[in-house]
Amino acid sequence: MVQTLQERPRKISKWIILAASIIGMLDAGYLTFIKLTKIPIYCTPGLGDCDVVNASRWSELWGIPIAAYGFATYLAIFLIITLADRFKATRAYADLMFFAVSFMGFLYSVYLNIIGLTILKTFCQWCVVSFTMITTIFIVSIFRLVVKSAVQK
Repeated sequence: MVQTLQERPRKISKWIILAASIIGMLDAGYLTFIKLTKIPIYCTPGLGDCDVVNASRWSELWGIPIAAYGFATYLAIFLIITLADRFKATRAYADLMFFAVSFMGFLYSVYLNIIGLTILKTFCQWCVVSFTMITTIFIVSIFRLVVKSAVQK
């Protein structure tokens, strides 16, 4: 019975994570493509100023677009959630790895949004999508740890 109680929330959380990570990869992939090709970014009128954010010094780190790091983060999350349970060596630590990656992504996304709102005085709708996805993933990672901890007691 305990196994059944844990399985359903984990399956639901897995689908939420998969959906959010795919949306995050699409979003970050688009932003990376825009940054590397220097083509105009689509930004809905009245929803921030994507050009200002994308041209700022915070849009790159060591010459690499921040969105590329975001893509790598979402890809890592996707791979952890789909592959970690398949390998005995990573099975016990999958939720902790998932939490660690999502926590770092969440913190960096918060930092970038604070920069946008306080220094740049604007935001990018694509960055808000990414922030929403990484926040969703981070919250689900906490939920997974709490459920796992409650079941183990």
